[in-house]
Amino acid sequence: VRDTRSLRFHIVRETGGPAAEAASGQRRLQASPRIGDGVIRHALTFTVKPGSEDVVAKILADYDPPKPQVDATTRLCRTSLFMHGNRVVRAIEVRGDLLAALRHVARQPEVRAVEEAINPYLEQDRDLDDPESARLFFTRAALPAVHHVTAGQESGKAERRAYYYPAREGCGMRLAELLAGQDAAAADDTHGPVLRSTIFHRDDVVVRLVDVRAGSDTDSGAVFGPTDRGQAAELTALLDEGALGVNGSAPGQGAQASLATAAHMRLVTDRRAAGA
Repeated sequence: VRDTRSLRFHIVRETGGPAAEAASGQRRLQASPRIGDGVIRHALTFTVKPGSEDVVAKILADYDPPKPQVDATTRLCRTSLFMHGNRVVRAIEVRGDLLAALRHVARQPEVRAVEEAINPYLEQDRDLDDPESARLFFTRAALPAVHHVTAGQESGKAERRAYYYPAREGCGMRLAELLAGQDAAAADDTHGPVLRSTIFHRDDVVVRLVDVRAGSDTDSGAVFGPTDRGQAAELTALLDEGALGVNGSAPGQGAQASLATAAHMRLVTDRRAAGA
């Protein structure tokens, strides 16, 4: 094997639903087709030793950002870092080549210093001077984006939120699909609070990154999960509530709000490159 570069594809234009759902001759283009934005979204997640959360948060928040321009075709757009308990999630947005951007960031001295500083607090040991150890760590930490949707409405005052959805064993994919369906419907609501949403998923870890309108009730169950009673019940059944510190919730708006509070991730830092 000479090259293991991942081939990633973007939705450029969405033109309608499955053909099976429409009779012959009845398919039409959407009135307002959704256009991809050309941004690659990816995340890393790892856990730190319990009790070290505040120290790690300070280290991750207090460093100079790397230069955004990677090369002639690749540029870092945004880095958002959140924590939920002892779990860290770092989400990045890149225009161009994701692997080139990741290598660029890893070579920056300020980033390397931060990575070395948090090493003693990681639950999974790693040696950044050992290529195999570093490769194994970042492979396990990878949290790919599996769904992104935007309402097509820009707002300079949008607020970024993140939610952690620990799934029951083997239920991560279905949980991500349920949230993706919710966000697709939310994108069609021009007056709804959600402007953009990205869902990251690996195994039984699901993280949802949401940009909401400034001033929205971001603690409401409507932002966290489906408002439909049946779908809300399914969401509750798929969640490992024990991992959120919530047990025995019954479906309903109050239960959704409680789950939203428990799943809400603490924002550590959110940095956007100039012009991104």
